[in-house]
This record gives sequence, C-alpha cells and structure tokens, in this order.
Amino acid sequence: MTAALLGFALFALLVSMAPGPDTLLVLRNCLRGGRRAGAASALGSAAGSLVWAATAAAGLAAALQRWDAAFMAVRLVGAAYLVVLGAQALWTYRKAATGATEAMREHTGGDAAALGPLRAFRLGLFGCLLNPKVGIFFVAAVPQFLPEGHSAFAVTLLFGAVDAVIAGTWLLLVAVCAGRLLEWLRRPKVHRNLERGTGGVLLALGIGTAAETLRA
Repeated sequence: MTAALLGFALFALLVSMAPGPDTLLVLRNCLRGGRRAGAASALGSAAGSLVWAATAAAGLAAALQRWDAAFMAVRLVGAAYLVVLGAQALWTYRKAATGATEAMREHTGGDAAALGPLRAFRLGLFGCLLNPKVGIFFVAAVPQFLPEGHSAFAVTLLFGAVDAVIAGTWLLLVAVCAGRLLEWLRRPKVHRNLERGTGGVLLALGIGTAAETLRA
C-alpha cells in the first residue's frame, strides 16, 4: 500500500506541475486580486479535485465516460467556461491597450476589492468541476496504482485526497511566487501581455475542447 501511495503521489505531482487551465487561472487571479485571490483559487481547484475523486470513487465519472451524451455535455460546458474566461482576459487586454486607466486600476491596484477571495475560490472550484478530464484522470490513473486486497472505493478517496493536497500545494506555491512578483506583473506592458497570452491560451483550450468533442 505504501509503495502504491508513493507511486501515485509522484505521478500526481508530475501531472500537477504541468501547466494547465488551473495554473493560468491562479496566475490571472493573482494579478486581479493579489496573493489572497490566487491562493483562494488554488484552494478552490483542490476542492474541485476532491469532488471529482469522490465522484470517481462512486463510479459516476466512469459512467460519464461510457455515456457519450453526458460526457459531451460536460465537456461542452467546460469548453464554454474556458472561452468565457479567455474572452474576459482579452477584453481586459483591449481596454488596457487603448489606455483605459480606470480599467487598469480596477484590474491591478484595486483588484483586491474587485476580486475577493470568495469569488476567486468559486472560480477555481468551477474551473476544476467543469473539467471532466480531472474525473477521467482518476478513472484512468487510479486503477494503475490500486493495491490488491484493498477497497477500491476507499483507496480512490485516499488517492483523491493525496492529489488534492499535492495540486493545492503546488498551486499555492504558484500563487505565492506570483504574489512576490506582483509589482512586476502589474506593469502596464507586462499586464497587457499576460492578459493577452492567458486569454489566447484559454480560448484555444476551450475551442479545441469543443471541436474535439463535436468531432468525436
């Protein structure tokens, strides 16, 4: 059991360190609301991972994978959510690029009020919950590490808790490091480029997911 747990923990760490929508969301929310907003987003993402783990343990994620209509619906909702986040980031970039100083103040120095920890937590939570790949990750990866003679339900929940702790810790580290770089990140040129880059990536992820889902 110990070997299986350590093996899964290492695997989860490698997956968590790979840049993805959760990392981009934490970075953007750090910029919009400071370190506390970034940390709240990280915790929201970790909570979403726990929900997916419980879902996988109950077999619902596997059912989603088998039931094409449900899986397609969840993927399309998640894709739409990414597109909305990307469009918001590009809209912020557009306003900043045209010299809208009030918008810059709203999305930099005044962001602590504009994006509070509770809202940032919800963004992280929904960002994870609307990503069915997290559930499929548990369905596909956990069986590879399940030790013989143990309850699949209990071990999946345990692995889910381990993954949530690892992912949450990594994202918190990202938020802390980003928080220390806020002065640099909030420079108008850096801010615009970050919003443009983040928006472009999120839009590409959302559109790519939708296209892949509709093509399947």
